[in-house]
Amino acid sequence: MTTQEFKINGDYIELIGLLKVLGIAQTGGHAKQLVEDGIVVRNNEVELRKRAKLIPGDEIVIDEQIKVILK
Repeated sequence: MTTQEFKINGDYIELIGLLKVLGIAQTGGHAKQLVEDGIVVRNNEVELRKRAKLIPGDEIVIDEQIKVILK
């Protein structure tokens, strides 16, 4: 599993926005599909809310392959 840190500009970033910024999803539709497929885990729980507001301290794991720590 690869681990990376991501600095949030502002109070939060929406989940689908994070997936697009990191290049994990090519489009908003692709990002929504990844979330709907249940492969995104936020703080050890599956996150199914596409527009979930992610804040510093959250840990996101995508498909058990990519771990993102939000700063």
